[in-house]
Amino acid sequence: MTKTVWAVDPTHTDVIFKVKHMMISTVTGHFSSFSGSVHANEEDFSDMELKAEIDIDSIHTKNADRDAHLKSEDFFNAEQYPKMTFVSKSYDGENLVGDLTIRDVTKEVTLNIEHNGTAVDPYGQTKAGFEITGEINRKEFGLSWNAVTEAGNVVVSDKIKLNIEAQFVKQA
Repeated sequence: MTKTVWAVDPTHTDVIFKVKHMMISTVTGHFSSFSGSVHANEEDFSDMELKAEIDIDSIHTKNADRDAHLKSEDFFNAEQYPKMTFVSKSYDGENLVGDLTIRDVTKEVTLNIEHNGTAVDPYGQTKAGFEITGEINRKEFGLSWNAVTEAGNVVVSDKIKLNIEAQFVKQA
């Protein structure tokens, strides 16, 4: 049986990350260009398969110099590795396990996922909303640049918090 396809709705989806800066404050960034789909037949999405692709060049942290540094070889190396991908392997109703690829490194990660519901919008489109959260260690993906301040604090934490507010549109 062919599963129902749901395509990400980019105007109602946010891909956000947070990282400690100098261990005293948090920098929030987001990616503005991405694509993704869910394949599922069950109304509760218990049989979901999720695939997502994020354009590294679309990173935005409210600081052009920092964004350029994040795109450089010190971090994402966007020129050589323009996309970050996620392909799910299993979903138990709360945890979404899948392979995350950043640069040329693929690691299995577990993300928390909450299905916020499904509804029909005023235009007759069926939409499903999800909140996806998790943490990764950036160094495990080759994002290892760092520096130490005069006070001895590292500039960038290894821990990255992910928060994705996603809406998908049921395809005909």
